[in-house]
Amino acid sequence: MTLKDLRPGQKGIIEALGKQSTLRKRIIDMGLTIGTEVKVIKLAPLGDPVEIKVRGYQLSLRLNEASEIYVRLIP
Repeated sequence: MTLKDLRPGQKGIIEALGKQSTLRKRIIDMGLTIGTEVKVIKLAPLGDPVEIKVRGYQLSLRLNEASEIYVRLIP
């Protein structure tokens, strides 16, 4: 499952990142690395962007960015 599949309040652990690209590098630069816990805070009214909490701060991602982040759902 990808980060864009999580709903508000759900948490996941990042297990993989998308293909090698400038987007992948940008995702890593924002602190989204393998093994990091993320929590979806809210979705915009039309679903894009998604606001997440990672490493103690909040971050907004576009859906195309969130679709490149593969997570394992945690309870």
